[in-house]
Amino acid sequence: MLTILCQGVTITYKSICKNGVEGTGENGRKCSNISIGDEVSFKISIESQKCPSNGKPEVIKIKPLGFTEEVEVVLNFICDCQCAAEGEPDSDKCYEGHGTFECGACKCNDGRIGRLCECSKDEVRTEDLDANCRKDNGTDICSNNGDCVCGTCECKKRENPAEIYSRKYCECDNFNCDRSNNKLCGGHGRCDCRKCICDANYTGGACDCSLETATCLAKNGQICNGRGTCECGICKCTNPKFQGPTCEICPTCPGVCAEHKDCVQCRAFEAGEKKETCEHDCSYFQLIKVKDREKMPQPTDQSFPLTHCKERDANDCWFYYTYAIRNDTKEVYVVETLECPAGPDIIPIVAGVVAGIVLIGLALLLIWKLLMIIHDRREFAKFEKEKMNAKWDTGENPIYKSAVTTVVNPKYEGK
Repeated sequence: MLTILCQGVTITYKSICKNGVEGTGENGRKCSNISIGDEVSFKISIESQKCPSNGKPEVIKIKPLGFTEEVEVVLNFICDCQCAAEGEPDSDKCYEGHGTFECGACKCNDGRIGRLCECSKDEVRTEDLDANCRKDNGTDICSNNGDCVCGTCECKKRENPAEIYSRKYCECDNFNCDRSNNKLCGGHGRCDCRKCICDANYTGGACDCSLETATCLAKNGQICNGRGTCECGICKCTNPKFQGPTCEICPTCPGVCAEHKDCVQCRAFEAGEKKETCEHDCSYFQLIKVKDREKMPQPTDQSFPLTHCKERDANDCWFYYTYAIRNDTKEVYVVETLECPAGPDIIPIVAGVVAGIVLIGLALLLIWKLLMIIHDRREFAKFEKEKMNAKWDTGENPIYKSAVTTVVNPKYEGK
């Protein structure tokens, strides 16, 4: 709590924090561990040690840290004593003139008591009238919500006549109960002494919890489809796989991709079996297009169930999408471009065929050459073997005729 003080003014705090925990001194300036909807209050006492030199009113600003709202207190100092002036007998400022008004207060006539002399001594049994207006010694007179008149609290009236303080010490009211949807007690109960008294079939601190189970009935007639409990008219699914108002939706179960394929195809690419009835049949989810699969939600960084799908269309093109349910809203993230197979490349095909023919020809040629080498080696080996085994006759060849012819001269006598 931040306070801007003027010179000569001291201020003390008393905090009433969550669960009624009180703090004084430095602890009276703060409340810890509070959350939205918690109610805390501060009691502030301001004391002036001296009058300002200029005699003008001073302004104190009080505001909580972190907020722009502030409370502005205007201090008007009474520095001149008026008691020196003569009193005003039977003043109208005292109850029915039963006192003298002097020094800013009523001095009661005999037989009258009270701050404004409004009480008769014969009507009250105690001289400490304020004690009868306190619940205990630690509380304010009439809980600071009323005036003590002759020992009895008269509660303050509010601008709204429907809002009233009540009980003996004005400690109760009918307008400071919890709210839901900006309605007192959620519009399903009444406020009694700062506590909601709920109507039938409602419970909770702000009567915001319905005991009706009709909103939890699934199509099969079971409460929450038999997979959860109905709390305040809302299904709490016990199996985290199931989602939806009645625990009937399972985005991670098998068959989810096939179930939504046609609708995703018609809405994202204006194609598929439901192209003609797309607007009527496929408006049950929110379509979100992304540039690539990296932009799709991932299970590691999401707090809601989702299913990644990969489906093929009639043109053998693949499309990718993710089906998810977030806060009861069905969302489909679709990669905006199809992944289609590329057409045949003629050059590699022709080159492959030619290379195949050449390689096959070379292979056949090598095989033929190898067979010829093997055949020649076998024939040569056979020849060598026959050569080694051959036996030749040493006689003269009968068909051999010598080139030399001898002729005998009969008349030659050897002389």
